[in-house]
Amino acid sequence: MELRRLRYFLAVAEEGNVTRAAERLGIGQPPLSQQILTLERELDVQLFHRTGHGVSLTEAGKALMADAKRLLNDAQSAVANAQRAGRGETGRLHLGSTASAAFHPIVRALIRAFRATYPGVALTLTEGTTTQLLALLEEGRLDLALMRPGTHSFAGIALYQIASEPMKVVLPAGHPLAKSRRIPLTALAAESFVLIPREESPMLHDEIFNACRKAGFEPLPGQQAPQLSSVVNLVSAEFGVSIVPASVSQIRAEGVVYADIADAKVVTNLALASRDAEPSAKVANFLALAEQARSAAGVAAGGPRRRPRGPAGKGAAPVNR
Repeated sequence: MELRRLRYFLAVAEEGNVTRAAERLGIGQPPLSQQILTLERELDVQLFHRTGHGVSLTEAGKALMADAKRLLNDAQSAVANAQRAGRGETGRLHLGSTASAAFHPIVRALIRAFRATYPGVALTLTEGTTTQLLALLEEGRLDLALMRPGTHSFAGIALYQIASEPMKVVLPAGHPLAKSRRIPLTALAAESFVLIPREESPMLHDEIFNACRKAGFEPLPGQQAPQLSSVVNLVSAEFGVSIVPASVSQIRAEGVVYADIADAKVVTNLALASRDAEPSAKVANFLALAEQARSAAGVAAGGPRRRPRGPAGKGAAPVNR
């Protein structure tokens, strides 16, 4: 049964006259009458009583009318739902984030903007290390991930820079330099550094090491921590010092102080990672909002940055972990 014939049937039933129904539908009376006859033959029932003044519904016609309205409404809803899904306005978006990325104010603003703009999309958040998030992206269990990319590129991954921020030194409150508002990195050359293991956060780890090397020394690795909040707590316990993104200074743990870096411009970037050539409209919508947030914040464009896949769609180069 064609939906078109159901629409024709409803028009005739509601008008009670084939001529008026044909005018309403914008078609000729003979083709409309033929379509109604075809529908009656298809259903093997008589739908209308024909009179000299018009038509009236038979019992079969009355039964069909209620179902026809429901079917046509369902069809319209199905079309609208498919179109909304095609525009990325429904469904679920899986977003991952490293612990350090979650502290940046642009991330909170971006999530608020997405939820307000696309209320029909359920947003699920997963926190993990860079290594864990990349694996989840590759497996298709995440659509996007917020991370600090450094200068790294990844096979099959597109990176879109959305923010940039300075780094700060975090010290135990009892440290001799704790009262200084600005500290040269060279003053930390003999200090033990509390760090997240490189295999868990390669980009942030490398940014810290590169900053120290540019200052002329190799940082002394000390106690390791699984995430930045743990780094701050271990510094508070006087296991050493560390360097963290400025937004992490929101963690006001007792016994720590934060200071600016005096002798170098040490900056860390924040980026969104997605699978290369991601077809999802939801992902495209999130990235468009991220671009707006980036532009509003005055951050220079930094993406997408890709490393091409190898033969048969497999990553030619391993992820730098």
